[in-house]
Parts: sequence; structure tokens; C-alpha cells
Amino acid sequence: MTKNANFKRRVRARAAKTGESYTAALRQLHGRAADEAAPAVQSIRLAVAQTTSFDNPLDSDGLRRSGAEIRQLMREAQAAGARLVHFAEGATCAPNKRIMSASGPETVGPSDWTRFEWAVLREELEGTRRLAGELGIWTVIGSVHQLTEPHRPHNSLYVMSDSGHLVTRYDERMLSNTKISFMYTPGGSPVTFDVDGFRFGCALGMEAHFPEIFIEYERLDVDCVLFSTTDGASPGNRAFAVEVQGHAASHRYWVSLAALARPGSAVPSGIAAPGGQWAACCATDGMPSLAVVDISDDPDDLARPWRRRARTGLYEAHRVADDPRSIARDLF
Repeated sequence: MTKNANFKRRVRARAAKTGESYTAALRQLHGRAADEAAPAVQSIRLAVAQTTSFDNPLDSDGLRRSGAEIRQLMREAQAAGARLVHFAEGATCAPNKRIMSASGPETVGPSDWTRFEWAVLREELEGTRRLAGELGIWTVIGSVHQLTEPHRPHNSLYVMSDSGHLVTRYDERMLSNTKISFMYTPGGSPVTFDVDGFRFGCALGMEAHFPEIFIEYERLDVDCVLFSTTDGASPGNRAFAVEVQGHAASHRYWVSLAALARPGSAVPSGIAAPGGQWAACCATDGMPSLAVVDISDDPDDLARPWRRRARTGLYEAHRVADDPRSIARDLF
């Protein structure tokens, strides 16, 4: 564990124990550590992937090809020194709403989830989990998560550790009209997990359109949000890319956008830095690929602590209530 990672854990532990804000606990511990050397900038290598789009869950061979492609990209990410590799929504399979429709394919209706080779999917997921342990790389992958009948499944991200354990699962909360009407059960809570002192949050599907998701993760003190979506070629995903940059800039954290690889993709997978600029992007040729970046945690970056302080009533003591030139709004 690095010195900086230990310091962050101390801050979080104090905040949890005392009820202080993270910023207040940070100030207290910085005061105690005034005679210590300032914590150095630390980093972790993150890979974001784009995989071939596959949408027919009845095709067992296709599910196996999808799993094999995911595992090959995991090997490439590990060879590039990545500690974590992030995959798109539906990387295992993004079921086509018309294939799934009980009244389709001409019309979209309630999904028939018997049209899914669940046993094959689980075999592929198990193989992916085992490989994560063999390679020693954290893996976050989009997949459908089956629930007990008659409930619809979740649209999910599985988080597999570098020791080959399924650590947690994030379920998409803000579903599209089609998803909530015909396909999935929404999730109910944010999910965070820590790797080498860095905290990650998960978002999925169309949730880039909902700033409250990303505001919540800032309050949960994440260093990076892993946002997975499907269609890099759609106009909506072009908006996602702009929104991802905005969330990164507004909250001063990293955001990884993982999309499926499609020919003519308007937006490839990529990683946005805390300033909002793209640090790296995958190729736009519609082929499976990786982008790899060392994401950092700079303790000297004061923008995020200041914005937190600004939201806690900082300005109230400075307002004036009895100045007529402040009250009147029709004067120059």
C-alpha cells in the first residue's frame, strides 16, 4: 500500500468516525502531518476496452466467441501493465430488444428471457473470472444478471478482483423507456470498490444523462467512475462523450467510457481526465481494441476540496440582506 493510499484511508476513516466532511477530516489530518513529507502523486494503470457487438443470446457459439474476445483483451491489458480493465455494457451480450420481444420481431413487447442461453453465459463468465485471478488483473464487465422467475434480469456490471473473486455487482438504475417497459429490473444503489488505494464507482447504460449519478459518486469520494454503454455509433452516445467530459471536469475525477466497437462509431471507448480532456481513446475503426492510461491522484489539486467547501454554506456569512443596492434589481 502506498503512502498516499494509506493517507486517503486515514482521512476516510476519520470522516466516518467523527461525522466530519471529507474536506474537514483532510484539513485535520494535514495539520497533524505538517511535519511529515507531503504525500506524493500516485497512479494506477487503467485499460478501457471496446469489444465486438453481439446481440443474440440464443447463439451459443456467439456467446463463446464473445467470451474469448474479452479474455484476449484482458491478456493484452495485463501485458500493458494495467491493474484494471473496463468493458462496455453488454460486453458478454447486449440482447436485441426485437430478438427478445415475445411479440416481435416486428413489434417490441415484453422480453421472453427463456430466449437466453444462461448456462453458456455463466460458463463464459466463470472462465473470465478465473482468468482475472490467473492474470492478477481487476476486470469490470457488462452482462445481464438473471433474477428469480418471474422477475426480469438486471442490466449489470460485474466486478472481478485480481485474485479471481466476484467482488460486487452494479445494476443500472436509470433505465431507458424500452428497458424499464419491456426488459430489465432497475437497480437501487451506487457501488464503489477500491483497488490499490483508488476508489472506483460504476455507471451504466444511459446514466451519463443523469448528473445526480455522478454527483453522488463525488460525495462517495471516488477517484474514477467507470461508465459502460453499448452503441458508440448512435447520436445519443455522442452526447454521452460530451457529458463524460463534463462530469470529469465538474467533479475533478477520472471517467472511463467503455462502448462496444462498431464500424463508423462516433465515439470510441476512452478515458477522460479530471480537467475534462480525453487522456486516451480507442481506435474508431470499429475493431476490438484497448486504450491504456495511468490515472493519478494529485493531493495538491485544490479544485475538488474547494468545490466541496463551496457547497457547504461557505457563502452565507458573506451575503448582505439590508443593502438597498443589492436588493434592488432595476438599478445600474
